[in-house]
Amino acid sequence: MKASARLFLALGALAMLAAVVLGAFGAHALRERIAPDLLAVYHTAVEYHFYHALGLLAVGLAALHLSESAWLRAAGFAMAAGIVLFSGSLYVLAVTGMRSLGAITPIGGAAFIVGWALFALAIIKA
Repeated sequence: MKASARLFLALGALAMLAAVVLGAFGAHALRERIAPDLLAVYHTAVEYHFYHALGLLAVGLAALHLSESAWLRAAGFAMAAGIVLFSGSLYVLAVTGMRSLGAITPIGGAAFIVGWALFALAIIKA
C-alpha cells in the first residue's frame, strides 16, 4: 500500500473514532451540564469533525488509485488541520465557555476549504 494511502486512511479512521467518542460524550455527559447554546456549538464541532474525517478517508482512497501527489497530501493535511483547529476550538469553547477561542475557528474553516480545493486540484491533475 502506498505511504500516502496508509497515512490518510489511518488518520481518517482515527478521526472517525474520535468523532464517535466525542459525539457520544456530548450526547450523554454534556447534555445536562452545559447551556443549550454551547451544546449546539459542540454539535457543530462533532458534525464537521465527522465530515472531514470522511474527507480524510476519501483522500486515502484516492491515494490508493493515483500516483503520489503533493496536492493530495496537502489536501489531507489541510483537512486534518481543519479538524484540530475548527472542531477542536469549538469543543474547547463549548466545554469551557471561553469565547476567545472562537477566533481560531475561522482558521480551521479556511483549512477545510483549502483541503477540499486541493483535493479537487489533485484529482484534476491526476
